[in-house]
Amino acid sequence: MHKPARIIGDSLWVSKSAYADKLYGFWLGQCIGNWTGLVTEMDKIGNVGDTKTGAFYTRDEWGQPDEPSIWGEGVPSELSKNIDFVFKGQGEIWGADDDTDMEYMYQHLLLTHKTPYLTPKQIRQGWLHHIHEKEENYLWVSNQKAFDLMQNGMLPPATSDPENNPHFDMIDAQLTTEIFGLFAPGHPETALKMAWLPIRVTARKEAALIAEFYITMHSLAILPSNQEPESQIMEIATIARAQVPDTTYVAKMFDFVASCYISGIPWEATRDSVYNRYQVQQMDGYTVTSRNLYCNGCFAGGINFAASLISLFYGKGNLPETIKIGTLAGWDSDNPTATWGGLLGFIYGKDGIEKAFGRSFSDKFNIHRTRKNFEPYAIDNFRHMAINGVKVTEMTILKELNGRVDKGSNSWVIPWNIPKK
Repeated sequence: MHKPARIIGDSLWVSKSAYADKLYGFWLGQCIGNWTGLVTEMDKIGNVGDTKTGAFYTRDEWGQPDEPSIWGEGVPSELSKNIDFVFKGQGEIWGADDDTDMEYMYQHLLLTHKTPYLTPKQIRQGWLHHIHEKEENYLWVSNQKAFDLMQNGMLPPATSDPENNPHFDMIDAQLTTEIFGLFAPGHPETALKMAWLPIRVTARKEAALIAEFYITMHSLAILPSNQEPESQIMEIATIARAQVPDTTYVAKMFDFVASCYISGIPWEATRDSVYNRYQVQQMDGYTVTSRNLYCNGCFAGGINFAASLISLFYGKGNLPETIKIGTLAGWDSDNPTATWGGLLGFIYGKDGIEKAFGRSFSDKFNIHRTRKNFEPYAIDNFRHMAINGVKVTEMTILKELNGRVDKGSNSWVIPWNIPKK
């Protein structure tokens, strides 16, 4: 893996060209994780409530026939008959999905308005311009409710107010805002300021904290490290955890999953313990089951956050293994796989991803599969998307981080302090 950053004195030096490669890896890794995780999305959500899905998957099910999801009407995934990686090779095109299209839109809006901080009106106008109103728009739960409210004239953050949006604690913001961390390399406090309103388009309370956890990890992923990937991942996850209030179920879920991992038990045992602790026993203040929601809150932010930590810890920084575990872990499986696929894809970069999988991939991305009005880039490509990401990052560095560009090395020079653990 190429390390594009170094610390010289009290500054973080980041190669712009290497950062572009890492942003390419972010988009590619997200797509691999997203489409692989979709094979098992909502196949396994437990046996509490009206919807029962039997025993959870284990590692032995990898490569075996996929089972139908809760809405599959007895038919397995059309993406793959077996639980396996979903790839797009040369000549094929990756499709946008809700794990990638909203981040694409936010990057576009930041560039269009030439600001690190989108206003409520800019966000509403962006949603209304780029999201289909009547046909399939690939929005669910809190995203859909927020969109409905925007169509009626409401502005964020009112769109996530629990009085207006009963889905405020669902998964939505977790999968639409991670990229903000990459726009403020090494400075999660700035990334969180940039993402404050985008998060609260759809999320409040613990759901917002979970989104902030992911953003913090993405911001810290650029920091140079001589550690093995497992130790590097644990270090930045620990820093992100330190920002979460101890009294929340988010913090307690992290601590519980981390303790299970450290104890050495298999990931399947940890997953089963997470299910029993949070959906059966409703411990640590996580009481979604008592609300009798559809599919027992299978879209909820909390349970999917806990599941994501299982694949993160047990994946040990190995991209294919992390996606495998996330795909098998259960619940809304494409979201954790996309999140960690993007994070590890950023760490690996394009060449590192290809080396990890022993193959090359398509660089084409069809944003108009799910969104609209992005001409002439209805079919975009990861290199162009990465270049746009570099532009947003440089804008943030110059405007918000008191950084500069060193033209001789084509690097950003960013004031830096050691993050607190």
